[in-house]
Amino acid sequence: MMKSLAIAIAAAAVAALPALGAEDPIAVRQALMDNNGTAAGVAGAVMKGELAYSPVVGKAVIYAVSATAAAYGDYFPEGSEDAARSNASPKIWQDMAGFEAELAKFQEAAAKAREIAGKDGPADADAFKAAMGPIFDSCKTCHESYRLEN
Repeated sequence: MMKSLAIAIAAAAVAALPALGAEDPIAVRQALMDNNGTAAGVAGAVMKGELAYSPVVGKAVIYAVSATAAAYGDYFPEGSEDAARSNASPKIWQDMAGFEAELAKFQEAAAKAREIAGKDGPADADAFKAAMGPIFDSCKTCHESYRLEN
């Protein structure tokens, strides 16, 4: 029951993003990165041994990150580079091809992680770490090039 409820809530939230995005792409980018940050926090806790690994948790983290990877690039239209509200670097709009290449790496890493996750999630913490490593590498590279420091 709880699993079905969580899926329904997540689906409703994702369904609302396009409408919000048309009005405020910055808010959508921030919501997607908040989602990503939460998933990364859980992944980090597993990788540090602070949270016991479970294939269900591993799969949930990977699919949350994958949802961000799939949608994130859609929310950088011209004119949405507001440094007062966003940590998105102006370099994104100056080098959109480079930014899109980084997004493609993120999407590829997420797709490979989903393959590793399979139907039931990565079998153990080591498989989870192997799946998440390239995702974290992609995040780090993109943040170094296309994100302003707080």
